[in-house]
Amino acid sequence: MDASLFIARRLRFKGNVAVTSIAISFLVMIVAVAVSGGFRHEIRSALSRMSGDVCLMPPGMNVLEDAAPIEADASYMPYVRKLEAVDEVVPAVYRAGIVKASDNIHGVLFKGTEGGVQAPDSVSLAVSIPRRLSRVTGLKEGDRMTAYFVSDRVKARRFNIVSVHDAMVETDDRLVVYADMADLQRIEGWQENQVSAVEIVLGKEHKDEARINDAAQEIGTLVNAYSDDDEASVIAVSSVSRYPQLFDWLSLIDFNVLFILLLMTVVAGFNMISGLLIMLFENISTIGLLKSLGMTDRSIAKVFLSSAAGLVLKGMLIGNAVAGLFCLIQGTTHLLKLNPENYFVSFVPVHLDLGYVLIADAAAFAVIMILLLIPCLFIAKVDPADTVRVR
Repeated sequence: MDASLFIARRLRFKGNVAVTSIAISFLVMIVAVAVSGGFRHEIRSALSRMSGDVCLMPPGMNVLEDAAPIEADASYMPYVRKLEAVDEVVPAVYRAGIVKASDNIHGVLFKGTEGGVQAPDSVSLAVSIPRRLSRVTGLKEGDRMTAYFVSDRVKARRFNIVSVHDAMVETDDRLVVYADMADLQRIEGWQENQVSAVEIVLGKEHKDEARINDAAQEIGTLVNAYSDDDEASVIAVSSVSRYPQLFDWLSLIDFNVLFILLLMTVVAGFNMISGLLIMLFENISTIGLLKSLGMTDRSIAKVFLSSAAGLVLKGMLIGNAVAGLFCLIQGTTHLLKLNPENYFVSFVPVHLDLGYVLIADAAAFAVIMILLLIPCLFIAKVDPADTVRVR
């Protein structure tokens, strides 16, 4: 058995201050990583559901007036569907409209997809309205809503509100009302295969900014290569370019998390330095004795570092366990709420990625152990002649 490890098992820090400090630091780090991952997961998933990761649309698409549709079954679509990154293809029809309820008038954007609104078969012209529109107009589930569509002539329709939804990107100039695609196609006078855009949802492993942009370029290349001359021109636009403010916000969160990780690691490291120095001072005579028995400074440092490493691991496990419990409770109950107007979601999202957690744990542990090399320099200054007393 290694003599340093044997001796280390018999040396212990007194008190639980160091363990508590390490546990709190790792708790904050793991929660920060989980919340950052939660925001990333929730917002990217919501964007995929709302407008796809890549959108095929006419150049300069204008939803405020009659626009030339594109074909949902264009000649290039089979090649797009075969791409490994593509998970789902969703044709959609967009149309701007004006909603009137009593004396309230508000502009909205209608979006129609196949089966986009769940409603009984007996309900026609079913829609789901955003909560902000419900607050502004007083409309609620079960009400009828009159909408006007302006082009060369005004078309009016009476829709049935079957639900009220919380929108992720919900501002006064971007209120999206979900409807059935066939209803909007009839309003536009389009055929079954004619749509405003084709939204492409990518697989989970292709949700980061770089891969979304790469997929948009690849899809755009396929469109140019396999389009027929008589088909409408389309361009491939990524969600990163359509919603840059959201991805910039996610990047800012990632930067803040990195800062928190560094800060908590340094705090834990310096707390451990203090604890290790106390331990060294309390064991000066032991250090002198070990030196007199022939142990090198390096072997003696290994004794104290091994003891400290056990303490760090204990605090890390406690912090990870408490953080996992918090994430489990928050993920199932959504106990902590947020203002969706500022944070895009109505609760604190958490998403534990085991890979990121292990990387954060390993990096923090390595940095703390490197910092603990500083107090070990004290060992070289201990003189056995001054510390060992024979009575």
